[in-house]
Amino acid sequence: MLCQRCKKQQATVHLTEIIHNEKRERHLCEDCAREEGVAIKAQINLQDVLSGMLEAHQSAGKEAGLACPDCGMTYGEFRSQGRLGCPNDYEAFAEPLHELLEKVHGGAEHLGKVPRRAGADQQAGRELMQLRRRLQESVDHEQYEEAARLRDLIQEKEAGA
Repeated sequence: MLCQRCKKQQATVHLTEIIHNEKRERHLCEDCAREEGVAIKAQINLQDVLSGMLEAHQSAGKEAGLACPDCGMTYGEFRSQGRLGCPNDYEAFAEPLHELLEKVHGGAEHLGKVPRRAGADQQAGRELMQLRRRLQESVDHEQYEEAARLRDLIQEKEAGA
């Protein structure tokens, strides 16, 4: 099918708009779609996808041998079932779980809202965690005055807790 706009290139972008219960389809080539401001997904590089899968498989193979001393569950079993066996598994699989959480959620700590019914201790702990993260960022960016201020604030909050 040819592009409905330029009528020269093959249409690879297919748009469907529904306005006032009226369906309207448009078929455009990538160039015309870009000119009209339509965001086009990047092409998938199969080699990158396969190498990523291979890396994940190899790293999972190393960690698959990890086992919980309490319940005996291996990390490989966790990966296949998607469930941990006991509370000790969080410690037994700490490193691979940390990496997994960062991949899935973009971080390994909760940054969202805290329920009102949550105690003041939880709120204070969360605030300390955020201050420590900001302290580390300040040190990493060589902002030593800000780092010293944050260090003092953290010590003050820890002493008051």
